[in-house]
Amino acid sequence: MLELKAVHTYYGPSHVLHGIDLSLAKGEAVSVMGRNGAGKTTLMRTIMALTPARSGQVIFGGSEITRLRSHVIFGKGIRLVPQGRRVFAKLTVEENLRLAMVGTKVADPPGEMKKAYHRFPILGERRRQRVRGLSGGERQMLAIARALIGKTVLLLMDEPTEGLAPLVVRELHDSILKIKGEGVTVLLAEQNAKLALSACDRHYILEKGEIRFTGTTETISQNGDVMLQYLGVSV
Repeated sequence: MLELKAVHTYYGPSHVLHGIDLSLAKGEAVSVMGRNGAGKTTLMRTIMALTPARSGQVIFGGSEITRLRSHVIFGKGIRLVPQGRRVFAKLTVEENLRLAMVGTKVADPPGEMKKAYHRFPILGERRRQRVRGLSGGERQMLAIARALIGKTVLLLMDEPTEGLAPLVVRELHDSILKIKGEGVTVLLAEQNAKLALSACDRHYILEKGEIRFTGTTETISQNGDVMLQYLGVSV
């Protein structure tokens, strides 16, 4: 479904991603793990063309999307849950979800709202509440629900567990499995190794803008030194 070939991305003169090769098959959940500053967010932004690749290719469904505008990529069914949630605090939960339908081809808005509340029942309970009154976990659920409005085929999640309590992280883990079960392909950028290893099928470890290791959960579990070296944690 998604393939990156020799992708190099810069912020001005700063070379951030160095020849990234990465692929996802339809229906997979794949993680990109790495410390702060490894390049995970830049990778997500590169796929969405928010920070376009200077060289290399981003291919989606067999077609190159490297030079497309972000809204065109969005229209193809790629959605980003950005780091820091980025929901609208002064609006209600329902207003945030309705706003996500603007510019999106949604045939059945009430049906989409119903699906969102089915995925995250707490949002249904809070639908008339302003977002500034929600907990961090509820805001993250809203950010994910918003990204899934309409036809989402590939979901990019950038550090979704950042700042969340362990109980909420477990709920998020279950949500990722549920989303995958609906047929949505997931690319997860995450520092929480335990969550990434249990929720995803395959993994890439990123350090200083380069892929240092790739493998399945089983492979990484058998190579604890890799996690210790690149993430500072043991499996």
